[in-house]
Amino acid sequence: MRLVLRLAVAAIVAFSPAAHADRAETDAVMRGPVTNLPIPRYVSMKVSEANVRRGPSLSHRIDWVFKRQNMPLTITHEYGNWRRVVDRDGVGGWVHYSLLSGVRTVIVEEDMLQLHVRPDMEAPVTAMLELGVVARLGKCEPDWCRLRSGGYRGWAPKTALWGVGADELRK
Repeated sequence: MRLVLRLAVAAIVAFSPAAHADRAETDAVMRGPVTNLPIPRYVSMKVSEANVRRGPSLSHRIDWVFKRQNMPLTITHEYGNWRRVVDRDGVGGWVHYSLLSGVRTVIVEEDMLQLHVRPDMEAPVTAMLELGVVARLGKCEPDWCRLRSGGYRGWAPKTALWGVGADELRK
């Protein structure tokens, strides 16, 4: 009898609207309070120099300066016109939104990364990119992304790139 009662209670709890609401909340993508865009998300540096501050205002101390235009960054928080960003090394701080761009770029994390004509390791190689090169991100399939850098174009495995999600697809 106790087993039947426990099963009945478990079924009521599992199929209640509150249980579905809780599940929907955890499955939902976190959104920024200012832009309503997903958090975290990738962006790039619009400028060649950006002050990185300890907090979201001009009165906060500058901790360092990012000095690489087009460098991919991850936005982790939003506050007014300020975005908390992190680079591939986990270094970050608050940057004014006007210094960031929605143009997607990636950093090559494998030295002499081969760009292929097609998303296939056996396809002909169009170019090789050095470790640390910043490339423009194009279409992404489950395991490959199309890149553009220095006048060259080609496909590279996602695992060799920082600035694109492992499960991210792009058209």
